[in-house]
Amino acid sequence: MRKSLRHPSIRPSHPAEIILDSLPALGMTKVELAKALGISRNTLYNLLDQKQGVTAAMAVRLESVLGSSAEMWLGIQSSHDLWKVRQAAGGKNARRTPGRPSHATMPFRQ
Repeated sequence: MRKSLRHPSIRPSHPAEIILDSLPALGMTKVELAKALGISRNTLYNLLDQKQGVTAAMAVRLESVLGSSAEMWLGIQSSHDLWKVRQAAGGKNARRTPGRPSHATMPFRQ
C-alpha cells in the first residue's frame, strides 16, 4: 500500500475542481463540455457541483475529451471518497472483530 504524501487533515480535490480549473485552458464552456462528453448539462452540473462523483463510465468519457487517463480520474475520486469516509469515522481505521480472521487469511472459495 502506498502512503500518501498529503497530510491526512487536508481534503483531496474532487475531480470537479480539476475539471473546472481546466475549462479556460480548453477554451470550452460547460455546455460545450457536456456536449463533447455526450452527457446532459444537468449531469455535468451535478458532477461540477460535487453532487455526484466520477464513475468508471464518466472517467472513460473524460479520458477521451480531456486527455487524462480514466485511471487518473478514478484515482482522484477514490482519494476524495476515502478521505470523506475516514473523516466521518473520526479518522479511525476500521477494526477487526476479535476472534475473526482477516480477509487476507481466509481461504478462497472455489
